[in-house]
Amino acid sequence: MNWRLAGWTTLIVLMSTVAYASQLSSSSPPNDVAYRWSTSILGLIQYALILGILFLITLGLDRRSFLAFRRPTTSWKRAAGIAALVLLAVLVVGGIVDQFGNPEREQGLIPQHWDSSKIAPFVGFTFIVVVVAPIVEELQFRGVGYGLLERFGRTAAILLVGLAFALVHGLIAGFPVIAVFGCGLAYLRSRTDSIYPCMLLHASFNAFGLIVGIAG
Repeated sequence: MNWRLAGWTTLIVLMSTVAYASQLSSSSPPNDVAYRWSTSILGLIQYALILGILFLITLGLDRRSFLAFRRPTTSWKRAAGIAALVLLAVLVVGGIVDQFGNPEREQGLIPQHWDSSKIAPFVGFTFIVVVVAPIVEELQFRGVGYGLLERFGRTAAILLVGLAFALVHGLIAGFPVIAVFGCGLAYLRSRTDSIYPCMLLHASFNAFGLIVGIAG
């Protein structure tokens, strides 16, 4: 597993470097990224590249087992309960962080207004954020990442995956919120032994963020 872990770690380092370089070199992000076709197209390209790399890293493995493509070993009701606790933890940390910065505006992905004249590109953006991103990112972190790091212990895997998840987002003020969410998703993965609840929670979280952003 050593070369696989090295490959996954290299991917995380590269993504984190690019994310923070972009964050530190630019001013405030534009407020209309959700209404640009280029955002969705670039997002698809990025996630396709990540999927390709993950495919190479998992060559020779039983992907169904390694990536936890199976029903939760616990009940769906218990999985939902864990997911609710994760969201509560994220809301609490987010409330604290909001006193010092604005993570949503820092990331610049959630629209701050509704533009009815650009429904089509917004639908494309929503598809990327609510469907594509949760699937690919869960495969990258709670799938491959957790699978490779679990040999060091569940606690270490949960913390390291959460840290890596936060780093690739390239946020400063929002780092604690994303880290807690990433750790919570990894904890959900460890308790259910399935990646499906993680994908559903991630998708729900992103969808909620979009709805709140538009409503605000």
